[in-house]
Amino acid sequence: MTAGTAPPRARARVRPLRVLLHAFLALVALGWLLPLALAVYASLRPYDETARLGYLSLPEHLTLDYYGEAWSQAELPRYYLNTLIIVAPALVVTLLLASFTAFAIARLRIPGRRALLIVFTAGNLLPPQVLITPLYTLYTLIPLPAWLSDSQSLYDSYLGLILIHVAFQFGFCVFVLANFMRTIPEEITEAALVDGAGVWKRYWRLTLPLCRPVLAALATLQFTWMYNDFLWALVLMSSGDKLPVTSALNNLRGQFFTDYNLLAAGAVLVALPTLVVFQLLHKQFVAGLTLGATKG
Repeated sequence: MTAGTAPPRARARVRPLRVLLHAFLALVALGWLLPLALAVYASLRPYDETARLGYLSLPEHLTLDYYGEAWSQAELPRYYLNTLIIVAPALVVTLLLASFTAFAIARLRIPGRRALLIVFTAGNLLPPQVLITPLYTLYTLIPLPAWLSDSQSLYDSYLGLILIHVAFQFGFCVFVLANFMRTIPEEITEAALVDGAGVWKRYWRLTLPLCRPVLAALATLQFTWMYNDFLWALVLMSSGDKLPVTSALNNLRGQFFTDYNLLAAGAVLVALPTLVVFQLLHKQFVAGLTLGATKG
């Protein structure tokens, strides 16, 4: 090898376990994407064609007519608005309360903070189905003014669904945020304390801006979970015009016949907002998930 010539690069060694891991991950990704791809494919084909040739056959022609029909027949704009009324305040309240609680657990010397964090974590392990009957009874007994609920109780009200989402997602958010806030150097908080910053200023102006990536990741997850909820809306609401968009697909089911291609088009339209939110926040979402991954 002559002077000034770069040494040849050694070939990367291919490890069989890494090949198996990549193959497994590819199969898992394919398994998750295949139902969505089949739904999109079915929504672009007329029902009589799939009934005659089968859902996995090659198409004779494709059309977008089902999307316009699903949009109008399922009354999606009204149900999108219902979902926005429920999810937007629930998401903001959950993240705000959870961040302040996590700040108190991670940054303030309050007695029993470890036990409190354990309680929040254990609450996530409780199946929501076991609470259906007591919650239904409780909701019918709690009175509300007529301007908040037509039933004059917490049952069949937007507020009831907002509260149930906050209650069930609060513990998970506190757990994630508290563990992240513990990674913030104590010297930053101590310097702010020396400068005379109170609790609120240390929380709002110092800690919360540093938590933007993890808050974005939580916002993406929480929006998806709250948006996709069907159980609590079905149990705690009875008025059809108040139900969220996940219930709108019932409008596409006939009494004696269901056009599953039309239903697939409606399902794709219902899933679009979650895809849009993820695309808008995916950089922050990935950053929030990988925070601390390179720390020794």
